[in-house]
This record gives sequence, C-alpha cells and structure tokens, in this order.
Amino acid sequence: MLIDLIDKAATLQLGREIAQSWNGQALTIHLLGELGAGKTTLSRGLLSALGHTGKVKSPTYTLVEHYDLASCTVYHFDLYRLSDPEELEYIGIEDYLGSDALCLFEWPQQGGDYLAQPDLVISLQYLQSGRQAELTAHSAPAKKIYRQLSQIYLNK
Repeated sequence: MLIDLIDKAATLQLGREIAQSWNGQALTIHLLGELGAGKTTLSRGLLSALGHTGKVKSPTYTLVEHYDLASCTVYHFDLYRLSDPEELEYIGIEDYLGSDALCLFEWPQQGGDYLAQPDLVISLQYLQSGRQAELTAHSAPAKKIYRQLSQIYLNK
C-alpha cells in the first residue's frame, strides 16, 4: 500500500494510526528511507499515540531507546551508526526481540542476518512535494494493521 504524506503532520498521523490499529501483541517494524525521510517523525507519532508525552529522539548514538508505557513497552532502535551487525549480539538483541514489546528499527539493513523478517516494513521516500510511505505486512498482526490503514487511506 502506498500512502502520500503531504507534510510532517501527515507522517505523525500515520504513526498515530499505526499505534491505534495495533492490538498490543509483540510486533517488529522496520523503517526504511534516506536521512530525513521521516522515520523518527513516524516513530514520534506512534509513541505519542501509545501515551508517551516526552521527547522522542532518534537513538543514533545510544542505539536503542526504551519506552516503558502504561499499555506496552517500546524499543526504538537506530542502527545507522552500527559498524558491524555482530554488535547487536553484544547488546542482547534476542532479549528485545523475544519480549512482548513493539520494536521499531530505523536503518534495519545495518543489522544484517541478526534481524529476522519484520512483521511490518514501512519504506519512506521523498516525492517532489512531501513524502510517500509504502507498507508491506509479513505477519497476521501486521496484516490487521494493514487492513485497518487500507480502510482509512484507500477510502479518502
């Protein structure tokens, strides 16, 4: 599914709608796109819809930000500066992925084979005006989100 995002507010709104469509099961989302394409903005919208009220920054230097929210736990990864995928083993990536959390991965391609296929892939790209998100669902929980977003965006 392709979704046109005319501005930052539309990217935040997509994040909020993903959060509202999520049923709370463990879910891994890969966020793809160039620098500045809106990966962190989308994450910010998602986290705010789940109840986070503070700042959301890209965890470029810390590698992972942990959000312990009332309704769930979210791990927000940014693998941009990862020099070797093996570094994920040292931070205990299996513990994060084995939990009942929502895991958001910016720059997942840097993780190589240490990351399994995600539930949902969101690829963000620049357009002449605004951006576009392409969503691909790979699991039953992600397909449910996909169907709900289809009703919102394909019926506009």
